[in-house]
Amino acid sequence: MASAISDARTPLGASADNGLKIVVVGGFGVGKTTMVRSVSEIRPLNTEETMTRAGETVDDTSDVSDKTATTVAFDFGRITLDARNVLYLFGAPGQQRFWFLWDRLFDGTLGAVVLVDIRRIDDSWYAIDRLERHGTPFIVAVNDFGGSRHSPEDVRDALDLDPHVPLVHCDARSRESSKEVLIALVEHLRAHYAGLAARPRQEYV
Repeated sequence: MASAISDARTPLGASADNGLKIVVVGGFGVGKTTMVRSVSEIRPLNTEETMTRAGETVDDTSDVSDKTATTVAFDFGRITLDARNVLYLFGAPGQQRFWFLWDRLFDGTLGAVVLVDIRRIDDSWYAIDRLERHGTPFIVAVNDFGGSRHSPEDVRDALDLDPHVPLVHCDARSRESSKEVLIALVEHLRAHYAGLAARPRQEYV
C-alpha cells in the first residue's frame, strides 16, 4: 500500500476521476498546516495570517508561544493514490472562533485525521466529539514535538478512544511520516466501508 502513494510532485493526470476528500483536524498549533504542506504533491493552498497582539486576547497561545501565523479558513493539498484516485486534503483551523467552518469542511468527507499534541491532549476532545457526532470515520495521529513518549494505551485512555480507532505516531514535518498516516487512514476507511457494505439490509414492514 505504501507504494500506492506517489512521490512525484507532478500535475494531476487526465485519467484521475475519483477524488477522495480527507480532513485534518485538531487543536490550535498541533501541526495541521505542516502536515498538509509536507505531504502535498502540489503547492498547497494556505490561508495563514500573521498573528498579532490583538489575537492574544482571543486565542490561547501560552503553549505555542513560538507560533507566528495561523490558519483562518483552511489548508488544501493533494496526493495521488494511483492512476484514477487522488486524496484531497483539507486542514481545518484549530481556534475555537473558527470552529463554525468545520461542518462545511466535513460535507462530503470520506474520513479524517485527528492530529494530537500529547502535551495538550485536552485540545483534541472537541475534534473527536465532532467527528463522532458527524459519523465520520477517523484515525488519531500523535505528532512528535520531542516531548515525553507516552504508550498507546495511555493515549487511548486519555482520549477515551474506541478500540476500533487506529492510533499512530508521526512527525508532521516529514513527508514519509505524513504519508504513513494517510496510508493508515485509507486502510481504516477500506475496512470501515467494507464492513458497512457487508451488513444485511434492514427490512421494514
